[in-house]
Amino acid sequence: MNDKQQTQIWIDADACPVVIKEILFKAANRTETQITLVANHALHLPPSRYLNFIQVSAGFDVADNEIVKRMHTGDLVITSDIPLADEVITKGGLALSPRGEIFNANNIKSKLSMRDFMDVIRSSGVQTGGPSALSQADKQSFANQLDQWLNKQVNS
Repeated sequence: MNDKQQTQIWIDADACPVVIKEILFKAANRTETQITLVANHALHLPPSRYLNFIQVSAGFDVADNEIVKRMHTGDLVITSDIPLADEVITKGGLALSPRGEIFNANNIKSKLSMRDFMDVIRSSGVQTGGPSALSQADKQSFANQLDQWLNKQVNS
């Protein structure tokens, strides 16, 4: 890595699947990349000088707000929270879902619109069901996108 401020990875850890955290932990050690998990409950992390944890108080968007406050341009945020992804993009970061979907300036507004539409549908009493279980393809997609981001950091 070079001498400029090192980009890092932030994890919206309250809802991040364990298997995705494990992929991230291995990547942190392999690439010497700082990762900070932010959650409103205590987490057990494996020993590593590249892993950090910030516990915030419980409350609506408290962890999200902490991530946005601390992140820098170029940082990667792992989240499935569309409004958080939008804030990250606005601040110059990149957001990646645990399913391997990149959120960026080209797609975030349509994702927000769809999220808001689904909220209206659910509030009218329609059962929409939750997300499907994380598949092997989702995990592979996540790992591939993470590797691409990490490779860009090493080569920049």
